[in-house]
Amino acid sequence: MGDIVLTIVLILLFSLLSGAVAAYLAYNRGRVTGLQQEQDRQRQLLQSAEEQASRLLAEAETKIKERELALKEEQVRLRNEMEAELDRKRKELERIEERLQSRLDSAERRLEQLENRERKLNQREAKLEQKAARLNTMEEEWAAELQRVAQMTEEEARQVLLERVEKSARQEMARTIREVEAEALDEADRRARAIIAMAIERLASDHVSEYAVSSVDLPSDEMKGRIIGRQGRNIRAIEQAVGVDLVVDDTPEAIIISSFDPVRREIARMALSKLVTDGRIHPTRIEKEVEQARHEIEQIILEAGEQAMIETNTQGLHRELQKLLGRLKFRTSYGQNQLYHAIETAHIAAMIAAELHANVKVARLGGLLHDIGKAVSHEIEGPHAIVGAEIARRYGVSEAVVNCIASHHGEVEPQSVEAVIVAAADAISGARPGARRESLETYIKRVTALEEIGNSFEGVSQTYAIQAGREIRVIVRPEVVDDLAAIELSKQIAKKIEDNLQYPGQIRVTVIRETRSVEYAK
Repeated sequence: MGDIVLTIVLILLFSLLSGAVAAYLAYNRGRVTGLQQEQDRQRQLLQSAEEQASRLLAEAETKIKERELALKEEQVRLRNEMEAELDRKRKELERIEERLQSRLDSAERRLEQLENRERKLNQREAKLEQKAARLNTMEEEWAAELQRVAQMTEEEARQVLLERVEKSARQEMARTIREVEAEALDEADRRARAIIAMAIERLASDHVSEYAVSSVDLPSDEMKGRIIGRQGRNIRAIEQAVGVDLVVDDTPEAIIISSFDPVRREIARMALSKLVTDGRIHPTRIEKEVEQARHEIEQIILEAGEQAMIETNTQGLHRELQKLLGRLKFRTSYGQNQLYHAIETAHIAAMIAAELHANVKVARLGGLLHDIGKAVSHEIEGPHAIVGAEIARRYGVSEAVVNCIASHHGEVEPQSVEAVIVAAADAISGARPGARRESLETYIKRVTALEEIGNSFEGVSQTYAIQAGREIRVIVRPEVVDDLAAIELSKQIAKKIEDNLQYPGQIRVTVIRETRSVEYAK
């Protein structure tokens, strides 16, 4: 409505302005036409503007009426929709109220049923309590009658029953333990045999044992006197220069060299051999030959260590570790050359680690250095495994390899599968046929010690060491040791053997429990 009025006012103003402009223009043209004509024209213009304004006003009133009619129709439509929505919600609320009322009625019925059930349960409980009281009374009467008939108290009967159940359970437990252990051992033995057989088949190392020569051959017995010298000055010079003992006895054309240090023994052998070949034997010559032999042995040791690293593909070790590794060339254990044993252990450990998807590099280096402590064990106190681990740690070897060295004889707990592999490879290399040997005196002492350890346990009747001391069979008294105790006894004997004896390979402990029932028909 406001827009239409504004339009009409603008039209009127425009008409008036147009008339004024026209009058002004007519006045300026020199008043050629008369004032009457100008007034007529202005009246015509004003009439035309009034007609146009009336027409626009009529159109505006028509549009206003149409707009009001449309608003009324819209109001009616919205009112109808709101009434319809309210009616729908009212019906929905009525349905919800009906459902709630129905559920309330159902809950009241269920509550009534539960109350009825509770009353019935209380009644049954009361009856059960009465029956339980009667049963207790009957049980007491029955127990008293049993005690009168059996002439045993309830505690004594319970004790007898528990003893029988315990004995039966122990027998069943022992049988189950034997079956489970046998199954596990069979599977482990089968897999271990396959891996070990593969490793040994692939290994192509030299199995010939080398020994440090402890005697020097002489061309004649006359040379013994020249070696001893005037008032023994030559033999004293040799012993002082090298640090060994020379034994000149009745052995024809030979001199024995005695020393706990195999390197010194080898230096003395080499120097003495050159002196015997040259024939010039006096203190000055002896010192010169000993010094030259010492340099040659050091070179041999270094070359042996480098060759061992090349064979096992473990280059990059500290030079001092190379020297210690080379010193093992002149050391033997139960007749087995320790350098060859270290190389062989490295190869076996690497192959087993490859089969088990372990760290091959750690296993190989641990196998090569596992006996490095034996190169200095006569100089430093302590087990060679611990000594070797400290030496390896000092020269920058990784902790994983150090643990392999320290744990291969059980002084330290293994912290990785590679450490266990190195210990197994060491045992394989030392226990293979022909690898090691021991003297008759040592063998007899070890067998005697094994039998004494077996006989030291309670309930043991007799112990026999068989298979060259690689197995002991312990016969126990069946009335003292039952099946479960026999299993525990075998573990205790094995543990005591490990703690008290040193031996190559492994020793099997078999505990035998036998019960015989003998009767004679007359």
